[in-house]
Amino acid sequence: MADPRVPGEGVDPGRIDLPCGETVHVRDVDLGMRELRCDCGGTHAVVLDPHPLSRFVPEDVADVLRETIETEDDFPEFTTAHLMGVVIEEFPEEVAVADVAEDGSVGYAMAWVTDFDARRLHEVVVELLVELMDHAVSHADETTAAEFERQMLEFDVEAFVDAYRRERDFDSEFDAPV
Repeated sequence: MADPRVPGEGVDPGRIDLPCGETVHVRDVDLGMRELRCDCGGTHAVVLDPHPLSRFVPEDVADVLRETIETEDDFPEFTTAHLMGVVIEEFPEEVAVADVAEDGSVGYAMAWVTDFDARRLHEVVVELLVELMDHAVSHADETTAAEFERQMLEFDVEAFVDAYRRERDFDSEFDAPV
């Protein structure tokens, strides 16, 4: 496993040191990628800062996240970068980060490559968003909190991810591992 680190700290800005120990060049990662097949034999999820929150949740949920979560940085609203920050906080050794903002030739500023494949990352993201919403609802009135808890008992993350990925057609030619 790669050591967690600050993006850009002591690393070649042209490559991403993956959690499995392999490396990939940033120019081999493009905007259409969701996964990459690695020399380690595994498949790693790829997330780039231009990828929308709706990659993981319906746009109406993404709208609620953007409207309700206050950010404490230069971004005016909750973005994929914030979402991946939540993932890194929970799984620091399973996420590699590359800050390539200075490289105008790649089409993105930040790249995250996880030790898990895209489907597992999708499940992790939904689980973490549910936890985030649960925390937020805990500050609401008892009726709202109780209703949320009831709904969460019925919520199946795997079934949601399966249905959402089917709906979003993540198995198109543009979303397959490369």
